Amino acid sequence: MATKIKMVFDNQLHGILTGHHGSSQVGPAEGALDPYDMVLGGLGGCLNHTLQSILDKKRIKVQGIHYDIEGEKRTEPPTTLKYVDVRMQVRGADEEAKNDIEKAFELATRYCSVYQTLSKVATMRPKLTFEE
Repeated sequence: MATKIKMVFDNQLHGILTGHHGSSQVGPAEGALDPYDMVLGGLGGCLNHTLQSILDKKRIKVQGIHYDIEGEKRTEPPTTLKYVDVRMQVRGADEEAKNDIEKAFELATRYCSVYQTLSKVATMRPKLTFEE
């Protein structure tokens, strides 16, 4: 399945990204996304979709999942990501399901294509915590 987006820029840096389900401003303006916001956001979206698919198959319910994703770029060209911290906090998990959620998170990092793509250039540092 092919993925297609469109980007239209009104000058050198300010533009609109349009995808299948919506659009967003891109560039340096307040409220706009920069390229690495989109990369890390793509990682979060892919990882969450993959994780939710696994949780659904295992019939594990949670109240919510919060992601904090941070990356640092190298200073030397090409300035690819040096590391990516993926912190995931699960809210409302039953105590007996926590071990299964940990395994699902590990599987999600293995099967999320964006995670695997970024892992070719960056050190990936996943961390899972639970909120009571």
